[in-house]
Amino acid sequence: MATEITTKARLERLIAAKKELEAQINKNGEILAANGNVGMTGPLVDSEGYPRNDIDIYQVRQARQTIICLQNDHAQLLDQIHELLNQYHAEIATTDPELINRASALELSNGREHGGSLAIPLNAKPLVVVNLVSPNSPAEEAGLRVGDKILRFGSINETNFKKSLEQIGEVVRNMQNQNVQLKIKRADQFLDLVLVPKTWVGRGLLGCNIVLPPEEPMEH
Repeated sequence: MATEITTKARLERLIAAKKELEAQINKNGEILAANGNVGMTGPLVDSEGYPRNDIDIYQVRQARQTIICLQNDHAQLLDQIHELLNQYHAEIATTDPELINRASALELSNGREHGGSLAIPLNAKPLVVVNLVSPNSPAEEAGLRVGDKILRFGSINETNFKKSLEQIGEVVRNMQNQNVQLKIKRADQFLDLVLVPKTWVGRGLLGCNIVLPPEEPMEH
């Protein structure tokens, strides 16, 4: 009897395939860079209309065509990851932050509103509140300020947050040196920030302190 492939395993395979495609795109990009940084649109003829003799024209054309094909495959792969990611969220209610964040870090265009901001309900409750930001820290580099209310932290949002700072800490550890997408509320503004957890001269990977928001009083 064949073993059923889980959604998580399929996601991991797609993410691995994405990394492989990106490596191939970079490899062909290096070919273009080695040929006078001609890029995808640089001229292949000189000012008099003759083929340039300072580059390998055949190699450049091959690299350009390969990149175009790979980029098309990459776009299709992102769509597949986005679809499977939604399925995975539904299946396990986001209990695997490492895998979800690896896919969420792609910031798939399908998951954004028009204009590129992350789709979050306007009445979403904050997960945590920032009450300290250290100078020259990753948090300051990301643009976080004291008083910012974080509505989304990578894969964590209001629907799957367990009101545990350890849950956010796990995402931070799993996403070290990778982009973590944040949606924050600052006064009456909603902002999208990119935070990169990493080692720095201070303590921890963020250089900020976050606390759970105060409980709202129950109505009687």
